[in-house]
Amino acid sequence: MKTVEMTCIVCPIGCDLKVTLDDEGKFVSVKGNRCPKGEIYARDEVTDPKRVLTSSVKVIGGQMPLVSVKTDKTIPKRLIKDAMSIIKSKEVKAPISLGDVIVEDILNTGANVVATRSVGSPQNKDNSK
Repeated sequence: MKTVEMTCIVCPIGCDLKVTLDDEGKFVSVKGNRCPKGEIYARDEVTDPKRVLTSSVKVIGGQMPLVSVKTDKTIPKRLIKDAMSIIKSKEVKAPISLGDVIVEDILNTGANVVATRSVGSPQNKDNSK
């Protein structure tokens, strides 16, 4: 058996978790979580960690050269490099609105890459906020 100590990041409480794994590295139990979400987080973190991915995408004809983006849900950490390759290759035309889907269902994860701000066209200055 092996014990892994970590801090839960699901909410601001930041519970100190002690995760027990068997000799093959499989999840056995977790202690220290104050809610069921802590157990789910601990299980995922030791078996297949997931993260929200943030980046930026090139904007064509916009008031700004880039628009900030993020995944609308977590994706497996092991897929981040491949997801970044896809995001890096994208270009979008202005105007872009907050929440616009830039990449749908990236790498079949069920997560969309969405704009986290609006970028207007040069002639539409009010859309840049």
